[in-house]
Amino acid sequence: MAKRKSVPHPTRRKPAREEKNPVDGQGRIGTELRYLRLAKRLTLKELADQAQISIGLLSQLERGRSQLSVATLMRISNALGVPMNFFFTKAQTPLREEGDIVVRASERRELRFPGIGVREDLLSPSLAGPIEMLLSTIEPGADCGEAYSHRGDEAGLLLSGSLNLWVGDRHFLLNAGDSFSFPSTIPHRYRNNGSVPTKIVWIITPPFY
Repeated sequence: MAKRKSVPHPTRRKPAREEKNPVDGQGRIGTELRYLRLAKRLTLKELADQAQISIGLLSQLERGRSQLSVATLMRISNALGVPMNFFFTKAQTPLREEGDIVVRASERRELRFPGIGVREDLLSPSLAGPIEMLLSTIEPGADCGEAYSHRGDEAGLLLSGSLNLWVGDRHFLLNAGDSFSFPSTIPHRYRNNGSVPTKIVWIITPPFY
């Protein structure tokens, strides 16, 4: 009897009642949430503060031990700078046994930035490994904004269209079939000055998004 009283049931059940409209696949989403947080170099406290949730709840969500509501996922996604659909496959189905190695074209996860005309498809199975691979689609006239830098290295291959690329104080005009590589610590930016969308495969290590 003493052991039962030491862990009050109402206290343990309260979070589950408060989390309405839970999303599916919360265990997988929690794992991806943690990978993305680490890729962005955020501590639990930093992300919890930005998302306006408790550190305890965030920790439980990452471990799949607490119900994740749509409202909570929206706050976390906004804090991480990704749309909520980043945490879902297009088919809205659980990852199959091959999911740690293979990404089917119909199940790529997307990062959309409609305000700047850029879409990123995650080609890597997850952000857990040392390499991130993306397919970027850059609309005519779109750019990444001001130059930015981060630790690591990156490379790319233009599949179609053209791209103006600045690395430090150097400028390059790239066309379909051209490739590039540079240290990510050098401030860099890009812009599509062409009349058709540009498609690029980026490889970044360690993962940045």
